[in-house]
Amino acid sequence: MPRVSDMKKRLTDAALDLMWENSYGTTSVDAICERAGAKKGSFYYFFKSKSELTAAALEAEWNKNKANMDALFSPTIPPLERFDCYFEHVHDRLAELQQECGSILGCPLLSIGSEVSTQDKVVRDTVDRIFDRKIKYFESAIRDAHAQGVIEAPDPQAKAKMLFACYPAHSPRPAFKTTSNCFETLRK
Repeated sequence: MPRVSDMKKRLTDAALDLMWENSYGTTSVDAICERAGAKKGSFYYFFKSKSELTAAALEAEWNKNKANMDALFSPTIPPLERFDCYFEHVHDRLAELQQECGSILGCPLLSIGSEVSTQDKVVRDTVDRIFDRKIKYFESAIRDAHAQGVIEAPDPQAKAKMLFACYPAHSPRPAFKTTSNCFETLRK
């Protein structure tokens, strides 16, 4: 029976961790392999480039967190409470990471995306796809709130994009405070 390897996951985990802790530009393939406990040949067996690995790592992170997004934005939760739960979750997660790492890491999508979006189409397209998925959760909650007469939002997609744009996940307190202010504007 062939041996099952978790090397691909170890490489994506290592890449995301290193890029999140440092940056895309300063994270080398050698450093990723070292963190993952992999030989360089294993890297190139699974991925053609660092760019392809980064896209896979971001997708893997999205897939890991999708169930949580589904729960936070469940239609069984009143629409505006979904945002309260989401922003509280983000705040708590960033504060937890600050305790673990000693610094505020922010959103890996935003960090990596803003660093390489003008240079790397593969990573940019992946970040855009994942952001679009997140915006769909916002849009659904806004559409439901509008249908219930809680807010006025004849164009839920535009409102969702506006709210999402107010969401700087760079630091726990300021991001939460800024987003909360945007959220209060949304309620009006």
